[in-house]
Amino acid sequence: MNGRGAEIEERVKDRRGGAPSQERRRDDLLAAVIAHQQIDVAFQPQIDPVTGEVASAEALARWARAESADQLFERAAKADLSEQLSRLVQRKALRAAAAWEGPLRRLGISMNLLAHEIAQEGYDDWLLKQVRSVGIDPKRVTIEITENALLSDLESVGARLQRLRDQGIKVALDDFGTGYASLAYLGSLPLDALKIDRGLVAKIGTSERDRIVVRSIFSLSRELGLTIIVEGVESTAQLVHLAEWRCDLYQGFLGAGALTEEELARFVAVSQRNGS
Repeated sequence: MNGRGAEIEERVKDRRGGAPSQERRRDDLLAAVIAHQQIDVAFQPQIDPVTGEVASAEALARWARAESADQLFERAAKADLSEQLSRLVQRKALRAAAAWEGPLRRLGISMNLLAHEIAQEGYDDWLLKQVRSVGIDPKRVTIEITENALLSDLESVGARLQRLRDQGIKVALDDFGTGYASLAYLGSLPLDALKIDRGLVAKIGTSERDRIVVRSIFSLSRELGLTIIVEGVESTAQLVHLAEWRCDLYQGFLGAGALTEEELARFVAVSQRNGS
């Protein structure tokens, strides 16, 4: 933990007094860390499988006391802090991307939304205000929603998504292939991109059945004019198939994991030189 984080932890202990439970101490510490904006944001490149050039990066929350963004958000949800955490990550990601220069100047930024955020009245106003306040081109911004975000009120969610798209923000349907009704949404929602879950591509290098499924999704996405992004690419065999099927972008440890801004700038600069 850095010096600032340790200071926050001590303040939490002083305020609470007595001997609160370990779980309560963890909740109080996370609340203080969020309030003091001590959550870091890392960036995973989204890469063209043919040229190797980076088109955008997904923002991922990082904290020294959590092993992953998923674990951090699970902990935040238990403490009723998930929305505060998500809004903080979005603000920091937008602020960072707006200030990017050099090789990162035109790079897109992609942000995950909680399932209930886009269903909330006023979220679209909040996001557009954040975009305007940092001065980033909305066309560089993509929001990623999951199927669960669409279950409450599809009509109102669709209207909010359309408003954001009208202002230039792109919309990606995340974790495609993990739910049951995803196909129904492709024709009815204002979408720009489809993110195929890692579980669907894990065996395309060895399983003909899995290759048939993924190729079919690619074909459908092409017919609908959607950008195809594949998650969890970890082998050269997977990448070869994706390039042959004209996948637009991929993420995964074969390319790069989550990077700091400095690491991202170096990675993008190298990809630009190699792609030219």
